[in-house]
Amino acid sequence: MASSKRVGRVAALWRYPVKSMAAEPLEHAEVAWQGIPGDRRWAFVRKGKVTSGFPWLTLRERPDLWRYRPSFVQPELPDKSRTIVVTPAGVPLDVVAPELAAELGDGVHVIRNDRGFFDTFPLSVLTTQTVAALSTLVGTALDVRRFRPNLVIESSSAQPFREDAWVGRVLRIGALRVRIDKRDQRCVTVNVDPVTTRRSPAILRTIARERDACLGVYGTTVQPGRVAVGDPVTVES
Repeated sequence: MASSKRVGRVAALWRYPVKSMAAEPLEHAEVAWQGIPGDRRWAFVRKGKVTSGFPWLTLRERPDLWRYRPSFVQPELPDKSRTIVVTPAGVPLDVVAPELAAELGDGVHVIRNDRGFFDTFPLSVLTTQTVAALSTLVGTALDVRRFRPNLVIESSSAQPFREDAWVGRVLRIGALRVRIDKRDQRCVTVNVDPVTTRRSPAILRTIARERDACLGVYGTTVQPGRVAVGDPVTVES
């Protein structure tokens, strides 16, 4: 059996029922081969962009998507559950309701993919120390949700950017085993504050200057299993 070293604990767990909309916090999840069940299940497509390489309506075009709060009526059964989105006005709408698509833009429509609409890999991992270090670099406290991670890890080391050393290795997180595949190359969506929805270009500029535009890492499930907030995280030798 391979030996392992503890490197931290799970500080937070998030999924995103609708691509680019608000995060849904979780206390635990049964992570599958395709990642956290229900993650990026839905996405809105822009008019005339269906055949483009990136047709999605995202925070690039609509920073206020952070104010749309999606959730599953049956959180433990996202495959069978309705998805409800609470609009900025406080109105709950089914994700497939025509009124919601119309509110988001002319010709916008929603599509579903049970495997998830992922840009790269199904799991994103970030440490609290990395967010704290970037906050120091930009001179303001940053909300971790801005980086849209699935797994937030409080590292056992005070050193930031420890995630980079995990690339190519396997983490055991609770009962889950995840192969860390690559660093997470960031785009302009990190400039959008999840609370105020204001843009701050300094965020991405700093990541580009200090971290080669990368922050956090992407991973792939190699052994499905249950993960909960507080679970230990170990790296296999």
